[in-house]
Amino acid sequence: MAIKERLRARKRLFWRLMLPAGLIGLFLYGLPVVRYLETFIPMGVCSSAIMPLLKDNFTGVLRPWARPEVLTCTSWGAPIIWDGTFDPDVAQQEARRQNLTIGLTVFAVGRYLEKYLARFLESAEQHFMVGQRVVYYVFTERPEAVPHVTLGTDRWLRVEHVTREPRWQDVSMARMRTLHKALGGRLGREAHFVFCMDVDQHFSSAFGPETLADLVAQLHAWHYRWPRWFLPYERDTRSEAALSSEQGDFYYHAAVFGGSVAALRGLTAHCARSQLRDRARGLEARWHDESHLNKFFWLHKPAKVLSPEFCWAPAIGWRSEIRHPRLLWAPKEYKVVRD
Repeated sequence: MAIKERLRARKRLFWRLMLPAGLIGLFLYGLPVVRYLETFIPMGVCSSAIMPLLKDNFTGVLRPWARPEVLTCTSWGAPIIWDGTFDPDVAQQEARRQNLTIGLTVFAVGRYLEKYLARFLESAEQHFMVGQRVVYYVFTERPEAVPHVTLGTDRWLRVEHVTREPRWQDVSMARMRTLHKALGGRLGREAHFVFCMDVDQHFSSAFGPETLADLVAQLHAWHYRWPRWFLPYERDTRSEAALSSEQGDFYYHAAVFGGSVAALRGLTAHCARSQLRDRARGLEARWHDESHLNKFFWLHKPAKVLSPEFCWAPAIGWRSEIRHPRLLWAPKEYKVVRD
């Protein structure tokens, strides 16, 4: 009898563990109808004490009350930019008044070049900082294969050679080191603000000066509603990227980040240094440079946060709060581009 009772207790424990694990698996990777349940997770409310004080260097006074269904500010007083909370015309005029040049960097290595780069650049010409001076920096191991794209007035394309890394994970992690060097060189001399983006996405509507600030982070489209304890931070305490269960604000996407040249020099130096320390210990963070980026933004709060509208994944499905997507993820074909 004692043996049977122990077996029953073990079965009960097994199913108590398996049921939540199965639900989490469905939530993360299962049917869209299951993923839709996350829309019932509240996003929080901007404090009434912070809301009237929300201002932006480019758009002036923001209108967070225009989007009551979403979180429009952070606990440290930075705006979260959603469609309808800013005036794009004011932002355009202010950027022109400051006579800015804006950099956009992208890495196109291996098959990512043929698969994604042309559409990325062509769509950027249609939607990225239209009416502003823009300099594109493409980092690739095959400069001769970069497609020709017709550029508008006051828009330039620079192609920088990089060494092909043996693994795609190494390409991802080498990005911070390469960007740091570029920001200390010609890119840093040419541009006032810089955005760093992944190539496997394309612009679908205006991505303008309303996004500019000293340090800009992008909410991750797959994780912006999740509670902090559920976010995929690095949890190995041996890693420089580690965050405890009590740390972290949001989960940020490494596909889009930006800021002033000086601020990005600090960000890339931190991430590159942390990656080297991990490598010396034989460690590799769970999500590579994105894990280190999230650690940096926990230690150094961004001045502006972009809503998921600025980098959206159509695979998630329809969401009522996503009114005006600016960047769209391309379908992930890892077997093709990472082979």
